[in-house]
Amino acid sequence: MKPVLEVKGLTGGYSPRRPVLHDLNFEVGAGEMVGLIGLNGAGKSTAIKHILGLMQAHEGEIRIGGHTLAEEPEHYRHSLAYVPETPLLFDELTVEEHLRLTGMAYDVEEAAFNQRSEGLLEEFYMLPKRKAFASHLSKGMRQKVMIMNALLARPSLYVIDEPFLGLDPLGIRSLLDKLVEVTKEGSSVFMSSHILSTVESYCSRFIVLHQGVIVAQGTLADVCGAAGMSRDGGAGSLEEAFYRLVADGGTHGSFR
Repeated sequence: MKPVLEVKGLTGGYSPRRPVLHDLNFEVGAGEMVGLIGLNGAGKSTAIKHILGLMQAHEGEIRIGGHTLAEEPEHYRHSLAYVPETPLLFDELTVEEHLRLTGMAYDVEEAAFNQRSEGLLEEFYMLPKRKAFASHLSKGMRQKVMIMNALLARPSLYVIDEPFLGLDPLGIRSLLDKLVEVTKEGSSVFMSSHILSTVESYCSRFIVLHQGVIVAQGTLADVCGAAGMSRDGGAGSLEEAFYRLVADGGTHGSFR
């Protein structure tokens, strides 16, 4: 089975003379939740922008469902949904209208739209705010609208950048429960987050990005091994492995 997301030899950034990313190679399979972790400035957001098609690679290619953006732009864009770190909404639209706009963009049938939208409004405790304009929502509520829009679309790939910022505990729990649900249904999640304990608990594989280079990737055992740690007896955590990999510039080497 082909991976949902394939990144091969990706080198890129804002200037060809000074690339931010250097020869990134990784995959995300169907039904997987993969965590992208790194310090501020490691290149996580730049990598995500390349996947979204907002930046053009200097070298390498990115495929979603076996297609590049240049080959099949409509298929590529319909295959992914993005939740950014900072919610971006139309102030003049209500919560319901944002969901309706997303349903139209992703060609969601009316019956499916009604079922999904009602369920998401209930699960994220937004039923009382369904008629509220985006300009009247708190940051956490605006983030919930972004998340609901992504979940409404039911794409094969969810790209999520720091999704927990601004969310209350109920919102975080609702999001994590839904991510587990969509992966069980076969969709994939590529998630960037600084909350390493949550990433460790919910992701099956991890990518550690440092100074634009993948210094470790794979299961928790793989990452701990790349950090020079022993996993005997269940010892070692993602947080400790991450610290060892990036604190000294990633001198433990890489797992690719």
